[in-house]
Amino acid sequence: MKRYVAVSTMPVPIEQAFAYHDRPGAFERLIPPWKTVTVEHNDRSLQPDSQVTMRVHMGPLRPKWVARHTRLERPHHFQDIQQSGPFSHWQHDHRFEARGDKSLLIDDISYQAPLGKLGSLLSNRLINTELQTTFAYRHRVTADDLQLLERWGTEKKLRVAISGSTGLVGRNLCAMLRLLGHEVIAIKRTPVADGSTDEVNPWQSEQQAQRLNGIDAVIHLAGKSIADTRWSPSVKAAIRESRVDLTKQLADRLAKLQQPPSALLCASASGVYGHHADEEFTEDSVPGDDFLSDVAVQWEAACRSAAEAGIRVVNLRLGIVLDPRGGALSKMRLPAKLAGGALGGGKQWWSWIALDDVLGATYHAMMNEDVQGPVNLVSPNPIRQKDFANVLGKTIGIPALLPAPAFGLRLALGEMADYLLLASCRVRPTVLLNTNYEFRFAELDQALMYCLGYNRLSAQETT
Repeated sequence: MKRYVAVSTMPVPIEQAFAYHDRPGAFERLIPPWKTVTVEHNDRSLQPDSQVTMRVHMGPLRPKWVARHTRLERPHHFQDIQQSGPFSHWQHDHRFEARGDKSLLIDDISYQAPLGKLGSLLSNRLINTELQTTFAYRHRVTADDLQLLERWGTEKKLRVAISGSTGLVGRNLCAMLRLLGHEVIAIKRTPVADGSTDEVNPWQSEQQAQRLNGIDAVIHLAGKSIADTRWSPSVKAAIRESRVDLTKQLADRLAKLQQPPSALLCASASGVYGHHADEEFTEDSVPGDDFLSDVAVQWEAACRSAAEAGIRVVNLRLGIVLDPRGGALSKMRLPAKLAGGALGGGKQWWSWIALDDVLGATYHAMMNEDVQGPVNLVSPNPIRQKDFANVLGKTIGIPALLPAPAFGLRLALGEMADYLLLASCRVRPTVLLNTNYEFRFAELDQALMYCLGYNRLSAQETT
């Protein structure tokens, strides 16, 4: 039998640290982004006998794991065991200890590898590495999320409506908001029943839109992906319509509410500045004049009716969002493993941001009433693409040797390659810095180590 114990200090009292784990969505939020886990059933409870059933993707294998909660002593302890699954034995004790206005989070795991002594001999080192990387992620994301509570307080619980709630950013933002104690309502494009309490479609009817009366904030993230398929005139029209037209309709309906939200946070893009070799852009810079710049300008202008109605409008100008589950990084991982290097000449500036900083900065903008208008959601340290490729290669242990020529990228992707891979845009997050947002990941190597699973959490591990 082996044992692994991970201990970290949390920035909040024990009650808040425990409550974070006690709320629906904690299990999903704490799944590391480099792991593929399919949740088939989740009772969303820590009560004894509640269960989670999942499939853990391990190469070609998809073993079924049924975890059952067995003990609960709020706010000090809960326990789950493997009822069936890949281990001969698995018991996970989650303990919390008070440390004044802070607390200790203790994950205590006892396990036995399958196949007896032979299985232990072959797999214990691998299992220990997996535990160290997994709990480095879990403890870091928990502490960082709770740091938002420590800064903004726990008294004000908001009702927040979010569109794009099934996308990469929206899904994780919904989970984080719920874990911080806020109520989340999903804004849908598909038909929603009038009696629904957790979904609303304001485009469906005036009656549906009225259900947003009294909501505290609306976060509008929905829009057709710009990277799913080669651009054609119809695809470009759909990109524009999904952003500009739908945003204007939403803003118009929010403006007419008797009790409109105090804030509308609407996604936009750092592509608003266009393509420039070395010039640095802030929120006050003049927009560019290409297709994506024009779409972003119209997208932001579509919020005007909400602003005129007294709603605080924030335009979230997103950079290149880094997470292995989607976006640019998900598409770069395989080429990087094959020693792929710079794209085009590699001199173009990439203004990137870790997914968890997208979540943290969005929360910051929602809670801080001084934040208004355009906000650049990018790291304070943009990087040239060839240097990005080198840092990624160093992170995964494979040198970035083989460049991809621009003509090859254009041949494969068409016009999209010029906008998404070859364009240069050096953006500075002036508003976030001036309003004292604390970046979780200001340096690229830290962000990649974290989200790709190369961090280790020093811990006690005994036989």
